Amino acid sequence: MLDFIYYPVSFILWCWHWVFGHVFGDSSGISWVLGIMFLVFTLRAIMFKPFVKQVRSMRAMQEFAPEMKKLQKKYANDRQRQAQEMQKLQREHGFSPLGGCLPMLLQIPVFIGLFHVLRSFQPGHTENYFFDAAGVQSYIDANLFGARLSNFITQPQQALEALGANRTSVIIVSIPLMILASVLTHLTARHSVARQNPDSATSQTAIMNKLTLYIFPLGVLIFGLFFPIGLLLYWLANNTWTMMQQRLVYRKIDAEEETKKAAAIEKRSNLAPKPGQRPAQVKKRPATTDGTSGTPGTKPATGGTAKPGTAKPGTAKPTGTTKATGTTKATGTRSTGATKSTGTTKSTGTAKSTSGAAKATGNGAADKPEDGDTVSGLSADRSRKKNTGRKNR
Repeated sequence: MLDFIYYPVSFILWCWHWVFGHVFGDSSGISWVLGIMFLVFTLRAIMFKPFVKQVRSMRAMQEFAPEMKKLQKKYANDRQRQAQEMQKLQREHGFSPLGGCLPMLLQIPVFIGLFHVLRSFQPGHTENYFFDAAGVQSYIDANLFGARLSNFITQPQQALEALGANRTSVIIVSIPLMILASVLTHLTARHSVARQNPDSATSQTAIMNKLTLYIFPLGVLIFGLFFPIGLLLYWLANNTWTMMQQRLVYRKIDAEEETKKAAAIEKRSNLAPKPGQRPAQVKKRPATTDGTSGTPGTKPATGGTAKPGTAKPGTAKPTGTTKATGTTKATGTRSTGATKSTGTTKSTGTAKSTSGAAKATGNGAADKPEDGDTVSGLSADRSRKKNTGRKNR
């Protein structure tokens, strides 16, 4: 069912065994050990770019982790809204959870494929995917300090005798490999945890750190009792590659970030004024009475009382805020209430009253009409008395 995994894994192993078999011999234990290790290196080299993306995704997640905490606290009672806001935040920062887990997920089928291929090297098998009967027998005969690559510590005695090995030799070879693989797993996890941002730490992060630092290395020791020596070699080579690759990639990313910071600092320094240089001053336009900026070189208009007969036609002159204190009467009509001007009045035409309404001056008194002006056929002198609001009968 998983032949699409088994065939590629066995083919890569066959290629490297063919290379080293010409140097050390087909049935040499060294040829098979190097073949297994370079199988791991080949597969990890193929997954190098996904690993770099994984590291960048983890760094991006650490940068906006404080924002994620705020969203979790803000929408603690609304899980659906919290998930939507989380996805929105991840899209804005270009973070993909799948990209961070992809390299780890790809290693699982490789491990399963290699485990199945190595266990298929059994006496009496005529083929093992890309290996023919001679290749199978070559793996069975490979000797590594008195132990076979197919042996494991808890293997039944009958199987050990069939392969021509003894348990003491298997223990002597397996225990150091298990310890080295476990130590490298711990060191790799420790290096990764040390580079985490403390501000991004959460309860889930603390749990995962404990798993990678202690549980996984302990798991290597426990499951190593049931793994063949060939699979322990794979585990050791994989952890060695991971530690070296991790240090290389982190160093490269740190150098890129330092370069970006230096470029940003240089850009700010170029934009900043030089020592002794006065910053450019922006000239402000004078504000007029209506709140708008006037044209430079013109005097702002001042408020005041408009004098009768002084306003020129076609010019507008602000007269200030006027207030009529008396009652205004027109000939033949009587105003029943007092009029009060609360805004700012401007003279927009001539300062003459031609409709029969009285002019409001700054002190509220009625202006005298000019020569020749009449109000509805009656002279302005007969329309009203000074300081009174009564008509002459």
